[in-house]
Amino acid sequence: MFSLVCRRFGAISRNSHRVLPAAARRQYTNEQTEASFSVLDYKLHKLESGPSANVTVTRDDALKLYRQMQVIRRMETAAGNLYKSKAVRGFCHLYSGQEACAVGIKAAMREGDALITAYRAHGWAHLMGLSVAEILTELTGRRTGCAKGKGGSMHMYTKNFYGGNGIVGAQVPLGAGVATALKYSGSDNLCVALYGDGAANQGQIFEAYNIAKLWELPCVFVCENNKYGMGTAVERASASTDYYARGDYVPGIWVDGMDVLAVREATQFAADYCRSGKGPLVMEVETYRYSGHSMSDPGTSYRTRDEVQEIRQQRDPITNFRDRMTTSGLATAQELKEVDLGVRAEIDEGVERAKNEAELPASEAFTDIYSNTAPFMVRGCDPFTTHPSHTH
Repeated sequence: MFSLVCRRFGAISRNSHRVLPAAARRQYTNEQTEASFSVLDYKLHKLESGPSANVTVTRDDALKLYRQMQVIRRMETAAGNLYKSKAVRGFCHLYSGQEACAVGIKAAMREGDALITAYRAHGWAHLMGLSVAEILTELTGRRTGCAKGKGGSMHMYTKNFYGGNGIVGAQVPLGAGVATALKYSGSDNLCVALYGDGAANQGQIFEAYNIAKLWELPCVFVCENNKYGMGTAVERASASTDYYARGDYVPGIWVDGMDVLAVREATQFAADYCRSGKGPLVMEVETYRYSGHSMSDPGTSYRTRDEVQEIRQQRDPITNFRDRMTTSGLATAQELKEVDLGVRAEIDEGVERAKNEAELPASEAFTDIYSNTAPFMVRGCDPFTTHPSHTH
């Protein structure tokens, strides 16, 4: 087993002279508008320099990052409870503990950037544009879900979000393909392709590295190292656990995935690198999942409860970020409590809809075969067309 070391991060605060509107001044109880913090040093592979270990965040951005992490945490808790009550069937993989990875990466992405990930995708689906209600109703098979209740946990998509994928590691070559399309179109957008430490030993990942480097594709390959591939610790599955260096000829960077500001800073560095035409970059975000691999895994047969509790107490990305905000003067405890209450109300509304929205009728079981109505007659392509053989 392993142990993550708890470190205290020093905070360097400074006042900004930006004048806030009257409404904003009433909302906040102090004049602290930005603060700087030190983060764990990055590890570099084939890079002469990396991101700054001193990061700055504005109060508005900090509040946004905090709220996004809380939404994901509470949404996943709600999804787990719905699953336990048998309202969610099939597979369900929770993201609890890894919120700083998604929120930090998304904060550094531009409009038009694409992303593809594995099946632990609820948080990403939300950050890429889907509402909490659309996600939870999809999990419970309701017609108001983002895929009309037909896709479930593993098949959520929206603009520039190419979904969660159930085939282990398959999203990585697909992400390289998306990056190929972006480069071919002449845009300066990039694709982020995420995979876990359990998928990191898949051969197709190294094939994707190869073609991405050959063609200098704008792709950031992100290994979310949550320390366990299903029920196996990384040390038992990988001869080398330096995932950021496993791109060989592809440069890499390691970042503390439990620190949202460190992830944001590293992603900004990686994005600038890719947009400059230098090709792909591998980024390892070292994080931790609190739940089991899926809902069928209690997550305690291959690690101790004490280990999970230790990480929750010492390394939790949300509570640590909350402490940073309050100690630096970016927000008061009362302001963050109000944010929490707003998040809780949003999640409660989503849960209510997930339980009570209507399901699709049986007549739609074979619809949505094509993105548009087929140019020829297909039985069941929509619930309003009768096949000629049924007219006699």
